Amino acid sequence: MAGGVIVEVKSPVTQTTEATVLLLKYLGKPFDPLPQEVRLPGAVLVLSNKKDCYYVTTEKACSCPSATYRPGQSCKHQRKHYPQKVETRSMADALDSIRPTGKWAGGHNGPVLEVD
Repeated sequence: MAGGVIVEVKSPVTQTTEATVLLLKYLGKPFDPLPQEVRLPGAVLVLSNKKDCYYVTTEKACSCPSATYRPGQSCKHQRKHYPQKVETRSMADALDSIRPTGKWAGGHNGPVLEVD
């Protein structure tokens, strides 16, 4: 298996601290005290506030409760470890809008009876 993908995270699953300690031992990384985060290729393991599990965070998903309750939105773990680029609206997005973009004569937003 030369050059193949060893681990592919499709849907992150919260990991127990015991499983993470075993992973750290295997990787030869320190595990006492428990690290706040463990960086892996394509994912970050983040220790929960109760210190009973690690949330798996990727660029597109996270296994934390906040990500579960707010689908389609980035949780704080994703915003911290995978900052999003500032998105600019493309012309295609503007064309999909039903909002009028034209102006009335004189650059006004509606009809004007008198202009001073």
